[in-house]
Amino acid sequence: MKKKIYIAGCGGMLGEAFHKQFQEDYILKCTDKDVNEDWLSFLDFRDFDAYKKDVLEFKPDYLFHLGAYTDLEFCETNIDDTYNTNTLSVESAVYLANELDIPLLYISTAGIFDGKKELYDDWDLPNPLGHYARAKYAGERFVIENTRRYLVCRAGWMMGSGPRKDKKFIQKIMKQLKDGKKELFIVDDKDGTPTYTQDFAKNVKLLINKEYWGLYNMVCGGQTSRFEVTQELLKILNLSGSVKLTPVSSDYFKDVYFAERPPCERLVNRKLNIRNLNLMRDWKIALEEYITNYYNDYLV
Repeated sequence: MKKKIYIAGCGGMLGEAFHKQFQEDYILKCTDKDVNEDWLSFLDFRDFDAYKKDVLEFKPDYLFHLGAYTDLEFCETNIDDTYNTNTLSVESAVYLANELDIPLLYISTAGIFDGKKELYDDWDLPNPLGHYARAKYAGERFVIENTRRYLVCRAGWMMGSGPRKDKKFIQKIMKQLKDGKKELFIVDDKDGTPTYTQDFAKNVKLLINKEYWGLYNMVCGGQTSRFEVTQELLKILNLSGSVKLTPVSSDYFKDVYFAERPPCERLVNRKLNIRNLNLMRDWKIALEEYITNYYNDYLV
């Protein structure tokens, strides 16, 4: 008999990867407040009674809590909604996992660090700067302190799911290229680690199968910058000679991106490496696969 997974907040870019990687080997119930796929059903996990009813009726063997607000500017201007969505709903998920005595998966972020170090491993102490980071870190702490079996997996700069669901950096650059921009202004003072959603979901699946519970950094190999990622993207698209890249500081975009961001969000998967369970490929390899698989004919 296949085991069952309830996936809450599965309508976004990460949910697409989890559905793809887990659907053959598990019975899934995938829910979201935005029902944008035929394999999704409606649930707003901020409604605890509805969340509890739906999960308990499905009787899953695992609970995956994926959804969160990830737009930092939205989080800074909608503070109570941010903590309700990114923290209190996680506490609800912990309650449900404990009620059923099943493992819980929670997605954390490299953004919980203050950026004062050049590299952060799984045991470095977070120091969140803004409300998005504070809310996510509060969720992380609550899971770790109150759940018997859990996976907390920290992602970096997320990329995946293509133009329909990717709301992050890669899609923003691809949209500018699609619009015919011949000069791109890219910040050169932000360092981090890309995270390909498909690799991320595969690595979670390995940990689930091994029952290696705990907290893990889970990002692609190789540390980089926003500017270097854009250089590599243009190289993959054969546009290096026809699109000009102009480096700028973060202040250039401060009117639009006013939320405080750490200068460095570089993670290293130390625990995965020690346990020889690191499936996360180098970010350049993952980026090329992502563009090839999800952006075919996008710029035509």
